[in-house]
Amino acid sequence: MTAQIIATLLPVFLIAGCGTLYGRFRTPDIRSLNTLNMEIFVPMLVFAVLADGQAPLEEYAGLALAAAVVVLGSGLVLWPLVKLLRLEPKTFLPPMMFNNSGNMGVPLLVLAFGEAALPAAVVVFIVEMLLHFSVGLYMLSPRTPLWRLLRMPIVLASLAGLGVNLGGVPLPGWLLEALHMLGGVCIPLMLFALGVRMLDIDFRDWKTGMLGAVLCPLSGLILALPMILWLELTGLQAAVLWVFAALPPAVLNYLVAEQYRQEPQKVASLVLIGNLGSLVVMPIVLALVFLHVYPGAA
Repeated sequence: MTAQIIATLLPVFLIAGCGTLYGRFRTPDIRSLNTLNMEIFVPMLVFAVLADGQAPLEEYAGLALAAAVVVLGSGLVLWPLVKLLRLEPKTFLPPMMFNNSGNMGVPLLVLAFGEAALPAAVVVFIVEMLLHFSVGLYMLSPRTPLWRLLRMPIVLASLAGLGVNLGGVPLPGWLLEALHMLGGVCIPLMLFALGVRMLDIDFRDWKTGMLGAVLCPLSGLILALPMILWLELTGLQAAVLWVFAALPPAVLNYLVAEQYRQEPQKVASLVLIGNLGSLVVMPIVLALVFLHVYPGAA
């Protein structure tokens, strides 16, 4: 089991480390790189996975519901504590709710559970992304029009992929293969970009960052367990939800906070220290998953 955990996490942190090392000696335009990834490669992967007729998406409805509860419920669970500690909810809660299901989640789930986990990983990623660009933006700016969602390539790709899959539209194998190849670029690119972002850590707000590093996975796991029992999720789907719930804050939280001028430096500390904290959290979570939730993967 120890070898399996190392084999799962080592590629994640090795690729991210390459990004950190490269960013240390160069100044890559990481924003343009992320834009390219989110507008081209990620939508292609999402469409390819959803449109593939071999992925019965109706089987993932329970997982999608559970992921939504984990995301939204984390904010509700932590709201009283945020008020008690007199933290700014608009600054603290979004990073606790919207986790790193893209940069870390998709690669980690595929490495941990194999290619069979890719559809489930994409499903929870889409749920998190849609909620981030609807509920998350509304939290920061209630006047944000929700129709802007339809302009996002990942949303268009999700709708198109769902339509093809549920409508039973056959796609030629060569097209799916090309889409999978192009979409596969996004996974290492996500990790590389995450590594570059790690250079932006600001330790001036380290106390807030440390608090978030504990509360983000803790609130997610508290909600994941009852959802697994209530929806009777088993095997791979239960394992995916368990790992999803423990992921650190998404890097996107910082970009959104910067755009809306919502204390971006504090959000940066929450995001980046939270991702550093995953070095401790994820091995523990994976050990529990391999032992008790999905022992077939170990």
